Amino acid sequence: MANQDYEERPQTQELGYDPNFVPDSVKSFVVHLYRHIREKNVYEIHQMYESSFQTLSERLFKDTPWPSVDAVAHYVDNDHVFCLLYREMWFRHLYARLTPTLRQRIDSWDNYCSLFQVVLHGVVNMQLPNQWLWDMVDEFVYQFQSFCQYRAKMKNKTEQEITLLRQFDQAWNVYGVLNFLQALVEKSTIIQILEQEKEGLEQFTATDGYDYNGGSNVLKVLGYFSMVGLLRVHCLLGDYHTGIKCLLPIDISQQGVYTSVIGSHITTIYHYGFANLMLRRYVEAIREFNKILLYIFKTKQYHQKSPQYEQILKKNEQMYALLAICLSLCPQTRLVDETVNSQLREKYGEKMARMQRYDDEAFAIYDELFSYACPKFITPSAPSFEEPLVNYNQDAYRLQLKLFLYEAKQQQLLSGVRTFLKVYSTISFAKLASYMEVDESTLRTILITYKHKTHAVDSDGKITSNADVDFYIDEDTIHVVESKPAKRYGDYFLRQIVKLEGVINEMDGIKLD
Repeated sequence: MANQDYEERPQTQELGYDPNFVPDSVKSFVVHLYRHIREKNVYEIHQMYESSFQTLSERLFKDTPWPSVDAVAHYVDNDHVFCLLYREMWFRHLYARLTPTLRQRIDSWDNYCSLFQVVLHGVVNMQLPNQWLWDMVDEFVYQFQSFCQYRAKMKNKTEQEITLLRQFDQAWNVYGVLNFLQALVEKSTIIQILEQEKEGLEQFTATDGYDYNGGSNVLKVLGYFSMVGLLRVHCLLGDYHTGIKCLLPIDISQQGVYTSVIGSHITTIYHYGFANLMLRRYVEAIREFNKILLYIFKTKQYHQKSPQYEQILKKNEQMYALLAICLSLCPQTRLVDETVNSQLREKYGEKMARMQRYDDEAFAIYDELFSYACPKFITPSAPSFEEPLVNYNQDAYRLQLKLFLYEAKQQQLLSGVRTFLKVYSTISFAKLASYMEVDESTLRTILITYKHKTHAVDSDGKITSNADVDFYIDEDTIHVVESKPAKRYGDYFLRQIVKLEGVINEMDGIKLD
């Protein structure tokens, strides 16, 4: 999660950095971490990974890398797997604090290849915290995305960089990335495990993926999180159908291992919601954005000291922007909790009112919100090395923006129809045509378009309606069917009770003179 912000970070001078110098606190850190991993002490590993690593990074390595793996290897018996894990953290720290060189990007790819090969084909007798396993998958996808953006900026590449790109053309190759993620899903048999769990034959979710019988959780949990990784990669590529299909084995209507790590929870719902938005499944997107935004609203104070806190806040803001888009294209506010709705009105109320006008200003707002909240799309293909060298890092984003705005403009036709349908329960064809100042043939086309645009095909292949106002035609009369939401008073009364309790507590606290 810490590395989902995709802008290049400024290169920091590594003055005085000696990769072979190992401070005593780092010696102690690697020795203890190695011992806890060997003893499968997940609690201590988690404390060292989440707390000690961050503290040492902040204190000793704010703008330099950690000591090299060669410098610490002899403190941990030159253990091959531990060294791969150390390098994984080493590169993650480098990406977070500095700008990696091309050589370092390639070396990080090689390290992931070696690490995943051990997990897939070796005997890994470890238990690692879910947070670390999620961060591995998350960082793997982030570094792939970062590499694609870096490679696409060809204009100012040096001859040395171009030579390296030609030489290591398999580094961060899209097929390699997808194959590793898919291999982890298949080798872990996680899909079968989740199926068996529904029948009561497995305890994967109940134990948060941990193995309490002396086994390892690494392959199973990496396989599980790789399904989220696949969703994210396919979203970056603009293949939303495949992305959602990869996530199907995880039932996101329930709590699961994906909700045990806040970064995983937010990444899953952000990409799932965005994919549904792009597939015109607005109701599903609104439901999921509403749930996660309500969850963040209630729990964000518990994450203030977490290294992921800034990312949580950023994704929170992006999902409010996506929710504003969804509700402007599909006005189903009844699906949104009152708490989320009031936050949304505060942030985007004025813009949402302007988006309903469907003029140039409205489309500029759609453009602005989409550009702010969308994933950082990538072009995965290798660049052309022919002169003149050009940058193509914005091409994928421009294409997705164009497709989205085309869809938003088509909704312009429907805004007039929806306005009239909301006013009438029945209206004749001729009357509606005259109100809309079109002939009956054009009106028929507009109504068919309305039907098409307010329906979508869900993951099971069923046609679902996004319409807040629907209709059917009987001879020459249009009959309107408006979905009347059941009024919910509970939220309102609960909020007033909490306010009243607050006032009573304040009054009790005032000491009378």
